Amino acid sequence: QVQLVESGGGLAQAGGSLRLSCAASGRTFSSYTYAMGWFRQAPGKEREFVAVHAWNIGSTYYADSVKGRFTISRDNTKKTLYLQMNSLKPEDTAVYYCAAAPNGRSWGSVGSYDYWGQGTQVTVSS
Repeated sequence: QVQLVESGGGLAQAGGSLRLSCAASGRTFSSYTYAMGWFRQAPGKEREFVAVHAWNIGSTYYADSVKGRFTISRDNTKKTLYLQMNSLKPEDTAVYYCAAAPNGRSWGSVGSYDYWGQGTQVTVSS
């Protein structure tokens, strides 16, 4: 079993920054065999892809809505995923979820991810 625990959410003003963290644990979890990503869900909306870090090919991918503002990174020695969010906008307000998927799946799809964190609230005021 794999556990993912997010932290770092909170309240920020538009134009501000926040940094989210996601700590992974579990006997079967290997940082090298899982892609790790961030999704978000705003009230009344579907959960949407934000960013993913695919270790096996060393690539990162972002949703167009966050490209150039958010940066995903991971520290495999600590089994921790990060999301640096800059130039925040009110439309970034959502619950942010960390997720892990075996390498090779479609990273933009919610259904590709086997493990999810409990979510952390990010609220951006105008």
